[in-house]
Amino acid sequence: MSYHIRPSENFTEEFKAVGVEQLKLAITVLTERPDGLVEAIHDARKNFKRLRSLYRLAAADVPAFRRTENARIRNMARTLSAFRDATALVEVSQYLIRNAENGEERAALKRIAKVLAARSDERAADGKPVEESVAAAIATCGRALEALSRITFEDGRSAGAKRIGKGWRKALERAATARAACENTTDAHLFHELRKRGQDYRLYLDLLQRLWPSAMHAKRVEATEMVDLLGHHNDLALLASLVNEQPHLFGKSEDLAYLLSAVITRQEALREAALKLADSVFRDDPKAESRKIRLLWKDAA
Repeated sequence: MSYHIRPSENFTEEFKAVGVEQLKLAITVLTERPDGLVEAIHDARKNFKRLRSLYRLAAADVPAFRRTENARIRNMARTLSAFRDATALVEVSQYLIRNAENGEERAALKRIAKVLAARSDERAADGKPVEESVAAAIATCGRALEALSRITFEDGRSAGAKRIGKGWRKALERAATARAACENTTDAHLFHELRKRGQDYRLYLDLLQRLWPSAMHAKRVEATEMVDLLGHHNDLALLASLVNEQPHLFGKSEDLAYLLSAVITRQEALREAALKLADSVFRDDPKAESRKIRLLWKDAA
């Protein structure tokens, strides 16, 4: 099984198969950690995002399940986010170094990157809280599997098409709202919301790629680029928050000045590029695009 729903098959079975796979993959990677704990947490959180996107797209028929399980998975992912955030700050410091405007700025950013790396290593060394969070996440995945096993949908070509079309339309409407909210603002929370809507859309394109492979692949490339840009923007916002809360961590005031200047400059460029991509990614009318998805589903079914 892969992250796809086949219209020609029983919808309940397809929905469960995709959800079960994501939960079992998360359990496996958190247990076995083939590439270490940091990558295991990163990979598991990607599984959780795929699962929540599946539920948002296709589980409107079972609102209590969707509401409860979305909250369960969201809260589970958050318990792992603090450790991942420390690693993300190290990664975004390297991103700033690669985009430094001159040698003095690059040298200051390298000193700050060392501080962030030491901070991340210090958190990793205190492994007990992380291990407790991982154990809790694995147990929560087990409960999510039990809840998923009890779900049934009305099956049939028309029911499936209507369900998917409705979910697709709502997703695009939410994306349009998020894009509009980002006009003439620098609010990091609003751009993070746009990123989440882009992540959902990218995953929906994965789920249904077999309906129209070439077009959905092209859309996915654009959506991925937008999400990546907004990911850097969000990580820079996290870094700016840490600077505001704990400026003493960053040593010399000159280094701090270089850091803040670099953050502001890169965020401005990222916002401009991401909004241009968002206008392309979400250029089609939600009703028209969801109708097209509905017809493609019926044809494939």
